Amino acid sequence: MTSGTTITADAAGTWTLGDLTVNRMGFGAMRLPQDGRAFAPDSGSSDRERAIGVLRRAVELGVNHIDTAAFYFSALRSANELINRALAPYPDDLVITTKVGPGRDPSGAWLPAATPAQLRGQVEENLRQLGRDHLDVVNYRNQGADSIAEHFGALAELRERGLIRHLGISNVGPRHLAEARAIAPVVCVQNKYALGLPGEDDDFLDLCGEQGVAFVPFFAIAGAGRESGAGAAESEQVLAAARAHGVTAAQIRTAWTLQRGPHVLAIPGTGNPDHLVENVAAGALRFTADELAALDALHHGGA
Repeated sequence: MTSGTTITADAAGTWTLGDLTVNRMGFGAMRLPQDGRAFAPDSGSSDRERAIGVLRRAVELGVNHIDTAAFYFSALRSANELINRALAPYPDDLVITTKVGPGRDPSGAWLPAATPAQLRGQVEENLRQLGRDHLDVVNYRNQGADSIAEHFGALAELRERGLIRHLGISNVGPRHLAEARAIAPVVCVQNKYALGLPGEDDDFLDLCGEQGVAFVPFFAIAGAGRESGAGAAESEQVLAAARAHGVTAAQIRTAWTLQRGPHVLAIPGTGNPDHLVENVAAGALRFTADELAALDALHHGGA
């Protein structure tokens, strides 16, 4: 990629979540609260200011879609509190997507899956932490249930009451999408998806596009590394593409997901300002037909 010019989030194009237009290159806040893992070793109280600086820089770079959750917190900080501190009063075009379903007690221990009746409390907690009177998009995060109708229906009622503007679902399959769409409009599906992790989500991603539903991969860079981040040896196909474009392997992985369809949104997260710039710049990458074929072959091979 050419140097000297700062690439902004609009380079990846836009998508519409209901009536909300977002740049396809967004930001995931999951890593921001994690002690000692998203930040440099100089740590301490500077971590909080560093995270706030990253969020503000993301908005400066044109990011107007931020993914978060009330259960993204550590002993020292929470993602929602950081977002509120960094960005309120919020820009008019900023879309904050949060998710409910899982929960954690104050010690950080995971709680049993929320009941439908408990979802209102989770929505209100997100509202309080973010300092909003409504939530732009709320994803119901499924925790392995065959049916999400009762939980999604509870959120649909909160949407009717004006607490939520749009609804999405996470960690789901095609049957869950059909079930949810029979209850209320679904603007996005957020599932684990990454280059080299083939499976039923390949077809599901395409199905979402056919139905006008955004597909939002998480762990798109980390892949099988999940919360720990990318750690395995990188494949030669990815490294070759990175060398050809003068970018990192992480940028190649992000760009590949974006090129799976115009409805695919990226939400890479980082607490490192340099990595943030790289993540946003990945939205401007365009592969040759041969490069894309090699990466697609890697994906379908599962390497």
